[in-house]
Amino acid sequence: MQKYINKLKDFNELVMFEHSIFSLPFIFIAMIVAADGWFGFTLLILGALAAVSARNFAMGLNRFADRDIDAQNPRTMSRPNVDGRLDASSILIFIVVNAFAFVGVAYLINSLAFYLSFPILVVLGSYSYFKRFSSLAHIVLGMSLGLAPIAGVVAVSAEITAWSVMLSLGVIFWVAGFDLLYSLQDMDFDREKGLHSIPSKYGSDATLKISAFFHMLTVIFWVLFVWVAGLGVFAYTAVALSTFMLGYEHYLVRKDFTKIDRAFFTVNGYLGIAFFILIVLDEVIL
Repeated sequence: MQKYINKLKDFNELVMFEHSIFSLPFIFIAMIVAADGWFGFTLLILGALAAVSARNFAMGLNRFADRDIDAQNPRTMSRPNVDGRLDASSILIFIVVNAFAFVGVAYLINSLAFYLSFPILVVLGSYSYFKRFSSLAHIVLGMSLGLAPIAGVVAVSAEITAWSVMLSLGVIFWVAGFDLLYSLQDMDFDREKGLHSIPSKYGSDATLKISAFFHMLTVIFWVLFVWVAGLGVFAYTAVALSTFMLGYEHYLVRKDFTKIDRAFFTVNGYLGIAFFILIVLDEVIL
């Protein structure tokens, strides 16, 4: 039994399950706004399963594709995909199982969700290979998480609304912006290995400016989301609070690059949760 528990822990570390906190709030935000309140326990469960299986697929494929790279990077050489705890065949099975789970859950939701599940898997999988030939990998990662709000509204109403696109674009630039900051840790390594990233190509100063620009776009698109969706004061408060938190994130990183983990995980994690709570309050009270 302990053997299987340890294996589950290894897979949890492989995909960093706790980082699902970045995408889950925004799929549920979209579902709440689309339903104009509570959308039901069935969609709650199916939405969570879809989000988790999609992320497991993407992270599993990324770890599988990056085995050779991770083995050479001091920051990543202790990951389960390179230190012998999980072999390639186990990771491949994990990827396939989660891909089928995602498509199966999408089928249970509605026909549009099912049809969209296939191109979504393509987008999710493409990030794993993009950095080998293009610095736009940060945008592709943003698109991978930015699909969550659109998936949420599709689950509830089987359509793609204008406000969900605004919310999605905000998430895309939010994720791309903080991924730029996170990538500063591997700037020298990426240059040495010929991997493509904005930090390795343009340097830290330009990266900080581009990240700040992306996060400015995030705020703009989230304001448009609130306006187009016809939401109230709590929703605007969510955007204002997000603006403050993004500013604090940049303050932390500019002050000390050793604070990148704190900026990446803690600040962005709380941002998603706070945004979700305020949208819930907006729908319940107003």
